[in-house]
Amino acid sequence: MLHFKKIIIYTSTILLAACQTTLPDLSNRTPSIYIPTVRAEKLERALQLPPLTAADTKAQSDESSSEPKFNAHTYILDSAQDAFAARIKLIENAETSIDTQYYIWHNDISGSLLLQKLYQAAERGVRVRLLLDDNNTRGMDDVLMVMNQHPKIEVRLFNPFLNRRWRALGYLHDFPRVNRRMHNKSLTADNRVSIIGGRNIGDEYFDVGDETVFSDVDVLVSGGIVTRISQEFDRYWRSQSAYPIESIVKKYNIVRGEEKLRLDYEKNSVLQQYQQTLQAAPIVQAASGAGVPYIAAQAQLVSDDPAKALDRDVQVDINAEMRRALGTPQREMYLVSPYFVPTQSGVAILRDLEQQGVATTVLTNSLRATDVAAVHSGYLRYRKPLLQSGVKLYELKSDGSQHPLRDKGLTGSSSTSLHTKTFIVDKERMFVGSFNLDPRSARLNTEMGLVLHNPQLAQQMEQRLHEQAQHNAYHVSLNEQGKLQWHDPQNADAPPSHREPEASFWKRAISRVLSWLPIERLL
Repeated sequence: MLHFKKIIIYTSTILLAACQTTLPDLSNRTPSIYIPTVRAEKLERALQLPPLTAADTKAQSDESSSEPKFNAHTYILDSAQDAFAARIKLIENAETSIDTQYYIWHNDISGSLLLQKLYQAAERGVRVRLLLDDNNTRGMDDVLMVMNQHPKIEVRLFNPFLNRRWRALGYLHDFPRVNRRMHNKSLTADNRVSIIGGRNIGDEYFDVGDETVFSDVDVLVSGGIVTRISQEFDRYWRSQSAYPIESIVKKYNIVRGEEKLRLDYEKNSVLQQYQQTLQAAPIVQAASGAGVPYIAAQAQLVSDDPAKALDRDVQVDINAEMRRALGTPQREMYLVSPYFVPTQSGVAILRDLEQQGVATTVLTNSLRATDVAAVHSGYLRYRKPLLQSGVKLYELKSDGSQHPLRDKGLTGSSSTSLHTKTFIVDKERMFVGSFNLDPRSARLNTEMGLVLHNPQLAQQMEQRLHEQAQHNAYHVSLNEQGKLQWHDPQNADAPPSHREPEASFWKRAISRVLSWLPIERLL
């Protein structure tokens, strides 16, 4: 018994020692701001960017401007390969600066290749700033420290975990802080062109290999809006949650990090095949041929205050900001969110809109397709109220191999999960970004995206999403007895299913049990 008590005391002492650490002082951070580049000849040639107008130049020089809308030339990246090829073009052709922030950056083929490209950009004199949420950097300390030691590269970790080995201790010791994450995704080159959307950096986002593919959408933008994006990056870069990596990571192996940064092209058949695929990406073909088909739009950046991640009493309501930017729907809304937890208040809003004659369509993941069953548990309780209110509800199937839009990237390979976050209002304006329609995006994580005002863009996107839903998503409805039923578009003659299609018994059971727990505010 005495021996057991000693073990308990010893274990408790270790845990307390691991937890009793404080975040480092930020007063010694090296200050930096975006470089207000006006011309970027290599980028302009490589992407055939439209020339800057006088209004664009004024926006770049006037940081105090309160005008919420900016000129933008837009190109939608709805293909996984197109999205990756565009990022490669931005990095390879940057001459002055690259600013990038992401929630996830995997150390896999696509992640390693992009890190390598960033390092090569620094080698030719480009300043690189890399801001990563620390929730998903496990196993990357070595390679990130190699990056950070380059004189032209600076890496910062957002809301970091102090214990690099046992990160779960952070949740035990400092849950209110570490439960809040930076979910933003952006890449800006030379203050001239940016990519914003829902994709993180990882093989599943760019259709590398044969694993599950996330169906997603980004938008490439140039014009006056880019400076606004650069300014917002600076706000996060200098926030009280952004820590220089060297102040957090104390143990690392440079040799091991250098090995991770190197990619052996000759021995990696997957990488060789993928690079060949990239040559056929639409943006590559367009940039070397007839030209990239940019569409002019008015753009508004919607973004959280980074102080939201500090668990302070910050007045943050990105929902209200997005509603102001999108405007009040008059005829219809098309909502796409992989993690859809509308809450009671959200259902009430959609019910009121339906009663005012606004038709609402929602596309989300089926239980089989979702990668987070817990979030699905927060959604399933609202299906009946939504349908009773008149909302049209579609759930993406997991198998996207037979979908006619496969080559456009709206579905994945043999296994697909929806990751797109886009909202279209009245076929006139749309949002593309990181924001999910769930409590976590609204209350806990920081989010960002663009509202684009252009009927052509909005109608093209809605048409693509409509085709996706019609061909590769279950149509959910209520039968005469008021029970849920799922209609399979690829088997129209079959009777509808009366339980979650394709999902295993255990996945259905776990999702149902979780729906009984008071965890909605965390989803």
